[in-house]
Amino acid sequence: MTSPHSEGAQPARSTTADTSVPRTPDHLFVLKDGDSFAVADTYGDIAGSGDGFFQDDTRLLSCFHLLLEGERPTLLSSDVSRDNVFFTAHLTNRPLPPLGGDSLPQGVVHIERRRLLWDGLLRERITLSNYSTTATRLQLELVYGADFSDTFEVRGERRPQRGEFLAPRVQAASIELSYRGLDGVTRCTRLAFSIEPTAIDERRCHFDLILGGREDIALYVDIGPAASAPARAQFRAAGAAARRSMRIRQRSGARIRTSSRQFQAWLDRSGADLALLTTALPTGPYPYAGIPWFSTPFGRDAIITALQTLWLKPSLARGVLAYLASHQAQETSAFHDAEPGKIMHELRKGEMTAMGELPFGRYYGGVDTTPLFVMLAAAYARRSADRSFIVGLWPALVAATDWIQRNAYRHDGFLSYARAQASGLANQGWKDSHDAIFHEDGRTPEGPIALVEVQGYAVAALRGMALLAKWLGNDAEAAPYAEAAEAWAERVESRFWQEDMQFYALALDGAGAPCRVYASNAGHLLYTGLPSEARGRAVARRLLASGLESGWGLRTLSSKAIRYNPMSYHNGSVWPHDVALCAAGMARYGERDSTARLTSEMFECASQVGMRLPELFCGFEKAHGEAPVSYPVACLPQAWAAGSVFMLLQGCLGIDIDAMHGRIVVAQPVLPSEIDELVLRDLRLPQGTADLRLHRRGGTMQAVASRRSGADSLQIDLRL
Repeated sequence: MTSPHSEGAQPARSTTADTSVPRTPDHLFVLKDGDSFAVADTYGDIAGSGDGFFQDDTRLLSCFHLLLEGERPTLLSSDVSRDNVFFTAHLTNRPLPPLGGDSLPQGVVHIERRRLLWDGLLRERITLSNYSTTATRLQLELVYGADFSDTFEVRGERRPQRGEFLAPRVQAASIELSYRGLDGVTRCTRLAFSIEPTAIDERRCHFDLILGGREDIALYVDIGPAASAPARAQFRAAGAAARRSMRIRQRSGARIRTSSRQFQAWLDRSGADLALLTTALPTGPYPYAGIPWFSTPFGRDAIITALQTLWLKPSLARGVLAYLASHQAQETSAFHDAEPGKIMHELRKGEMTAMGELPFGRYYGGVDTTPLFVMLAAAYARRSADRSFIVGLWPALVAATDWIQRNAYRHDGFLSYARAQASGLANQGWKDSHDAIFHEDGRTPEGPIALVEVQGYAVAALRGMALLAKWLGNDAEAAPYAEAAEAWAERVESRFWQEDMQFYALALDGAGAPCRVYASNAGHLLYTGLPSEARGRAVARRLLASGLESGWGLRTLSSKAIRYNPMSYHNGSVWPHDVALCAAGMARYGERDSTARLTSEMFECASQVGMRLPELFCGFEKAHGEAPVSYPVACLPQAWAAGSVFMLLQGCLGIDIDAMHGRIVVAQPVLPSEIDELVLRDLRLPQGTADLRLHRRGGTMQAVASRRSGADSLQIDLRL
């Protein structure tokens, strides 16, 4: 994927960049804070491709290379800290020219690049340490550039015209690069240095340094619109503040400890990634979808992430619900696919959406986001018993449910989609690729399209509204919602179920014809609890035996389907969040061993990729001794990929938390084969706090629950 630039405005590039390391997600390193994020390679360099320093959907830094004597230093190692706060690269010199004597050999000067992102600034400390006894002159060079590309340009969108690049402002120890967009907004990047460069211009700066024997020098660089006079004290203070913020985000909610060090590493890495992606908004915490392409509020992604972690951390669901309610559509807009009551799909702040070149500034083209919003509200209420919050949310819930029912009334009793304008998304479920929905023979269906999983979400939303109405004392409103839910479920069973397939159709087209395709969508239907017991178990069996099981988890599409392609985005790839939803659905129908099996497969995958599951990977069959095949432009980290382990574990444990009645139920728990013991601490309900310990002894599961002081009214039901 290439990024277009205006003519004459190409950022400076180093011709010495080492291209031996592939620029794939697993060879890039990410930092994030608020609405800013940075993606760089193993050296800490930014080469422009899909990486850079981004803020509010604009790339503020598209080129940033460190050179020593005109060459890239030798890489020793690099990594991001466990808490995702610091990136550190260790490098060393190639042979250096003499300072009155023989040349300094390779590997005696250590270069440490230590970087963090805090309060809108990318902050870096470059430390050079001379481990020889000989003084040496070092020529350090920083090459930089800012293309101010919109995120969609970086992803490959072409623009007929762009704004203008303004004249750089060069000062003794700083450089400011600016661009005035077509929207009239001036965006700028300032690079400020703690040491005054020997030479500086709009593309690079040079530092002529003399480093004595056994001596070190530190150069501080701040990058961002408000960068100024960096120093050691500011760098240390920013690092301390960033670490405090990350600790606070990670400490909220219940904690899981397991007997397996590797499995625990997966849990810890996933928790750290969720903390990294979660942004503190005025409405509460909100998980941005993923880096680099989706580091912004998405409706569907955030709701599913909140559902994945709800049993442990209900505060995240509260923040997601509050934000989405505040951005609910109030009017009809064909360009934005908006109708009153719909819940937002995506929000962007860049120049292209501000100019109306794309509809995604505030876009509502997701057919599933609105019922998922209502589903989450009911699940949050049941988990937290937060009555006052639900009372405040009630008008948004009623408006959302009204939209669901109006849409179904227009579309043969099912929740369906058809984009209003060509600029919108052609497919508006979670599989939103243009080719993701099709008939058995490969034909693209005519709309409006009713996806099978979306009908499950709609039924769950109506059931949730009935539950909430009754809980709030609105009995007269509860009955119509409950009746509508059951009638809808009957329609799904009648029209989507394919007896000869023992499976549900992927979708119905505009004429009501079923798309008879084995796809993972039916697993989401299990998650909602819509199918009968017999059909639910039949679907669970088919998910594991119809070309969907890859050995690395479930494919999005059966390998037997006509459009199957293991390298595609949605037609045969494996998405961890999709696997987790299907596994949770299987658990709902008593298939806990299958849930444990899929959890083990996801764990093995995580262990092959540094314990950080990507957004997706290719759906090739698992081969002995080989790692899963990467998808080249997958987001890493991705919120619902990170959250998948928590939903998988909940399914294995069979844990259900009902704060409305002060009850915790653990039913027929199993543990994945990698774990012999799991301890759950600080599980909080309004009635008190509980701890839970499960361990496997031989072939038998044992469980012990304990209530904290003052939790006498809390009911704990262990069904082994």
